[in-house]
Amino acid sequence: MSNKDFKRIVVKVGTSTLTHETGKTNIRQMKKLVAVLSDIVNSGIEVALVSSGSIGVGAGKIGMEKRPKDTTSKQALSTIGQCELMFMYDKMFSEYGHSVGQVLVTKRNVEAEETRTNLINTFEKLFEYGVVPVINENDAIAIEEIVFGDNDTLSAIVAKLVGADALMILTDTDGLYDKDPNEDSDAKIIPVVDTITESLFEVAGGRGSKFGTGGMITKLEAAQIATEAGIDTYVCSGDKPENLYKILEGKQVGTLFKSTK
Repeated sequence: MSNKDFKRIVVKVGTSTLTHETGKTNIRQMKKLVAVLSDIVNSGIEVALVSSGSIGVGAGKIGMEKRPKDTTSKQALSTIGQCELMFMYDKMFSEYGHSVGQVLVTKRNVEAEETRTNLINTFEKLFEYGVVPVINENDAIAIEEIVFGDNDTLSAIVAKLVGADALMILTDTDGLYDKDPNEDSDAKIIPVVDTITESLFEVAGGRGSKFGTGGMITKLEAAQIATEAGIDTYVCSGDKPENLYKILEGKQVGTLFKSTK
């Protein structure tokens, strides 16, 4: 695909890209990301942003040194962090002449036909207005999402809902490796995946593993959802948001999971 082939994309950014190890917001990274996304919108491509980070940012905002493990605290922190994140996204995107709209969803919203239709209509209207939707799970009310869920899966579901041409997942690794890069110095990135097989899940740390190699399990599961819906999925480092330009230009970056339709 070249730039002209992309009309609508979904970009997912993780907590590790948005925050420092202190838990405080990584302003430099956010600014770089917003600048690139704004430029992509200026080029005529519609962008939806699925953004993690509300719990981490919330903890940093109130000076909490350790992220809590209990669900109630996470839910409360997510409300604090979501305000902060949206304030920053609104401020940064507005510097480039763009508006953002917050969309908070749960699995229930997507699974029920009426609310799913409402969601799709809302996304379409936001795109029509030239607004960048910023999407997150509604952590404050969705207990099962905080405990088991992840925004990788959400980003794939959003990509399906909006009929995206591509899903781009920015993470803290350069892509899917053939071995664990933390343990094996000759580990190499797998540039293209035509079919997601069970053996790939084993390479990434085993399905059902909580962390896996750089949290790659949930990326694979997201790629599976998206590629089966005919959406190419890219996984690459969030440290360099300008990688998105390279992807749009058809250059090799990270790992491309090819759609199966």
